[in-house]
Amino acid sequence: MFNTISMIGLGYIGLPTATLLASRKKKVVGVDVNRHAVDTINQGKIHIVEPDLDMLVQAAVASGYLRATTVPEPADAFLIAVPTPFMDGHKPDLSCVRAAARAVAPVLGKGNLVILESTSPVGTTEKLARWLADARPDLTFPQQAGESADVQIAYCPERVLPGRVVHELVDNDRVIGGMTRAATAMASELYRIFVRGELVAANVRTAEMCKLAENSFRDVNIAFANELSMICDKLDIDVHELVRLANRHPRVNILQPGAGVGGHCIAVDPWFIVDRTPDEARLIRVAREVNDRKIAWVLDKIGHVAARSLADGADDVRIACLGLAYKADVDDLRESPALSIVQALADTYPGSVAVVEPHIESLPESLCERNVAMMGLQEALDWATVLVTLVGHNQFKSICFDHLGDTRIVDVAGIRKGEA
Repeated sequence: MFNTISMIGLGYIGLPTATLLASRKKKVVGVDVNRHAVDTINQGKIHIVEPDLDMLVQAAVASGYLRATTVPEPADAFLIAVPTPFMDGHKPDLSCVRAAARAVAPVLGKGNLVILESTSPVGTTEKLARWLADARPDLTFPQQAGESADVQIAYCPERVLPGRVVHELVDNDRVIGGMTRAATAMASELYRIFVRGELVAANVRTAEMCKLAENSFRDVNIAFANELSMICDKLDIDVHELVRLANRHPRVNILQPGAGVGGHCIAVDPWFIVDRTPDEARLIRVAREVNDRKIAWVLDKIGHVAARSLADGADDVRIACLGLAYKADVDDLRESPALSIVQALADTYPGSVAVVEPHIESLPESLCERNVAMMGLQEALDWATVLVTLVGHNQFKSICFDHLGDTRIVDVAGIRKGEA
């Protein structure tokens, strides 16, 4: 049924998904507004960092099964994986989904399937269906013709871990929410091309809420760990030792605290629930506020340590921050609390802040404008008077903190907890 598949959005989810479909000898046309990404993919290369993806893209392009363009073309199925950030006031921004609908609508035909993969507020897939229907009055859609619609529409969110995207897209279960039974069946047939996990049917709103609930669950658990770290600091308790001891209870599994929460999912998705149900989503809102507040707490902690260093006779303050990504061992800076912390430090200590981030080649423009230096690990260790661990990259776990002399340490990422 699916001879040609179009992937709208070639980012961290869209490109791996398109590539896996192409690796199963399906003709895939990838679409993205980013000309650099399109040109890079057509050269058989990748514009993101993800293990194993580069070889798969090279093979898919060389074999002729994967091609990228900036304009949608006719296909049997269209998968939409575009950003869904929020605007001021944590209001969902669906402009990219709407733009994708406008781009796809002219090339839709009878018998097509449209799947929204972007993490979205409940009701977004139905909005997508209305946008498509408004653009193509010559076709029928599920809200108009149900099972016999010319174009069927479904929602199917990803649930993958950066650094393991290729493997988890194949092995993880998928929740498939069709607007009709026909849409669910068609979507299941498509995902079965490359998914080995179970394909679980749900209605479209439940599927949308499922992804939001999964990430909100994780956000609440992280908030507990982050709040615990602030409590323990005030009570002069080592939070990492506390977590290790508490987790010896057979039914307790407290997460490790950090600098906050980042990434496009966990730092964003809970607000989609709060926006739709503000009176009911009280715990979810508070968890978001706790995790966002952790950034200010870390900055305050660094400020106190820097002030003590000067009070004890240091000539100046030189702050080296280890890590800029939103989590360990990835290159993704989206919604990164580490990035926000470094930006604020650079404003407070101009010319005295450096970053070590082994997973990127150059600093983002926001840090270059603030005169932040990018250093190698050893250079930063030799240079700093204050060392701040923001992200627990594996490279940093080899540091012998006992050999750093008078350097003050703010171990936000908990790297020192593994030292002998």
